[in-house]
Amino acid sequence: MALSERDRDLLNRCLEGIDQSWREFVDRFVGLVYQVIEHTSQSRGIGMGRQDRDDLVADVFLELIQDDFRVLRRFRGESSLATYLTVIARRIAVRELLRQQSSRRRTAILAGPKFGQDDFRRHFENADLVRRLLEQLNERESMVVQLYYLSDLKYHQIASRLGVPENSVGPTLARARKKMHRWLSQRSASQIS
Repeated sequence: MALSERDRDLLNRCLEGIDQSWREFVDRFVGLVYQVIEHTSQSRGIGMGRQDRDDLVADVFLELIQDDFRVLRRFRGESSLATYLTVIARRIAVRELLRQQSSRRRTAILAGPKFGQDDFRRHFENADLVRRLLEQLNERESMVVQLYYLSDLKYHQIASRLGVPENSVGPTLARARKKMHRWLSQRSASQIS
């Protein structure tokens, strides 16, 4: 199936940076990306929670916009845009799911603390640990983490408060979680040694 005129126009507007085009792009293809991620995780027998799925969807869209839409600029239009995005989303999902499996195995071997969506809240009692976790992040990541976990704000509320696009909150939170998880894993490994 060839690239439709509607998708060609939408893609061109995104690449040209025309207002609201990226939001329209995300709205048009977010269901497809969710479906690909769900199918990929199920076919590999890997269960995913809602937050992990949301984060992975955000990672797919983040990769699409990185380096001035590098992935989208490589699209040659020899298939439908949905087919191209399915392949991209599947590759990213497989890569991330394999990375997560490997990370879970290492964490289990180290028997160190895990860092998931609710773990940050469990560490509140230890103010020093929270401070040290936040030091691992840049200023924007730190603000997003604090607003999400400490203030219990939703993505749209965080976006409004920080004056950033709503679709950037999830990827920022995902990057912050990865950094905090990595720091906790390294800390655990050094305590074992």
